[in-house]
Amino acid sequence: MANTKSSNRSCVRDRILATASELFYKEGVQNVGIDRIIAESGVAKMSLYNHFKSKDALIAAWLQQQDESWRTWFQEAVERLATEPEERVLAIFDALQECFEQPDFRGCAFLNSAVELVDPKHPGYQVSLDHQQANFDYILSLVKAANLPNAEQLTQQLVILVVGATVVAMMERNSKAALHAKQAASALIARSKSLTPNTQ
Repeated sequence: MANTKSSNRSCVRDRILATASELFYKEGVQNVGIDRIIAESGVAKMSLYNHFKSKDALIAAWLQQQDESWRTWFQEAVERLATEPEERVLAIFDALQECFEQPDFRGCAFLNSAVELVDPKHPGYQVSLDHQQANFDYILSLVKAANLPNAEQLTQQLVILVVGATVVAMMERNSKAALHAKQAASALIARSKSLTPNTQ
């Protein structure tokens, strides 16, 4: 009986999150109210508040779920698209292009939410910041694995290209933003290597 109860609770929570995920991403976190999520998920208001104490908590939980699924997909895509360390740095942008070409692409859930939420103290805003830091750390690990010079600075530049490409792809509905960012990244890598004295 206890296991069934726990399973039902998990099922309800998953249904709420699935509905919130679709609506928040399509329409924005500020444009979607709790009543709409309750109606479309088919759960009672009490059930929703048993799982999420507020809309802010639901937004943060949604973004946390997005962070986990996105980072898993992104890292697997980069590893699938390239095997050599330096090629994997550039494969970041090939993975982005795959993402941009999805028919339901509407930009980055974390950037969109951070712009809407504004308040750095909002729990969802903090999840977005943590996501950005995790992306930075991952790209830095790729840059270091490729033995590229000035790793921190180069990573910061690459992250700016990632964010910029994502915004352009969303606004212009054009996946070529990833290709243009990849070309810029290639130039940055070449310049970084040329400015480093050869100690061999």
